[in-house]
Amino acid sequence: MKTIYDFSVKDRKGKDVSLKEYANEVLLIVNTATKCGFTPQYDELEALYKKYHAEGFEILDFPCNQFGQQAPGTDESIHEFCKLNFGTEFPRFKKIKVNGDDADPLFKFLQNEKGFAGWDMEHPIAHILDDMLSKADPDYQQKPDIKWNFTKFLINKKGQVVARFEPTEKIENIEKQIEALLK
Repeated sequence: MKTIYDFSVKDRKGKDVSLKEYANEVLLIVNTATKCGFTPQYDELEALYKKYHAEGFEILDFPCNQFGQQAPGTDESIHEFCKLNFGTEFPRFKKIKVNGDDADPLFKFLQNEKGFAGWDMEHPIAHILDDMLSKADPDYQQKPDIKWNFTKFLINKKGQVVARFEPTEKIENIEKQIEALLK
C-alpha cells in the first residue's frame, strides 16, 4: 500500500527531501499562498505547531501560485514573509503546482486518497468560492482536485492520508483530529 513515505519533495532551496524523514509523526500537509484571504490561517497553523510539535506533530507548507496568482515571489521571499508576518517555524518547501498534468506527484496522491471534503458554508468566504467554482464547473464538487489555497491533508504516523480539510474548515475540528492521532 502506497503512503506519503514513497515520495520525495524539494525544500525551498531545491534539495530533495524524502518524506520518510517524517515517519512516525502526525503531519498536516498544506498548500499555501501569501496574498490570499485565507493567509491569516498561518497564525492558527503556527499555534497548532507550537502546541503539538514536541508530541510528534509537523506541518509541511507547500506554497502554490495556481489560485488567483496569490503566491507571487521567490521561495525565499515567501519564506521571509511568513516568518516576519506570522512567525512560522514549520518547514516550508519549494513552490509547487497542486493541480494539472504538471502537479507535484505528492499532491496527485493526496487528492486521489481524499477527494473534495465540502465547504463549511458558515465560513464567510465559502459562498464566494462555491459560486465562483460552480460557474466554472457545475460538477466541481465531484472532482478530487484542490479547490483553493490552504487545503489541508492530515497524515497518520504510518504515512496514510486520513482526512482532508478545505480552507473553510474550523481549526478546532482539525485540532481534535490531530489530538486523536497523537494519542
